[in-house]
Amino acid sequence: MVRRIIPLLIAMVYAPGAWAQKLESSPGRRIAERDCVSCHAVKPGEVGPSPVQAAPPFQLVARMPSTTELALRVFLRTSHADMPNLQFTEQETDDLVAYIVSLSPPGK
Repeated sequence: MVRRIIPLLIAMVYAPGAWAQKLESSPGRRIAERDCVSCHAVKPGEVGPSPVQAAPPFQLVARMPSTTELALRVFLRTSHADMPNLQFTEQETDDLVAYIVSLSPPGK
């Protein structure tokens, strides 16, 4: 475990711009900024508040112990009373899930 974390930490220290640039250009972030930003804080580093107070920032969602790729896929395919019924393609779902998961801290 430590062997995997140390290279990641080194990369984050020496190449934070590359990491941020990769997130900025990710398809999932573009989808989030297109469809989710009116309610959620979606950018890295945005931990609140979201435009809609009841909508958690994506970075906080990513940090939740219950957040997994499977959990996000199920959530995105299930309608919720307090959330618009967004219809994502399978590729959009994959991209959005990958983006949200990428916001989680190393080692989660």
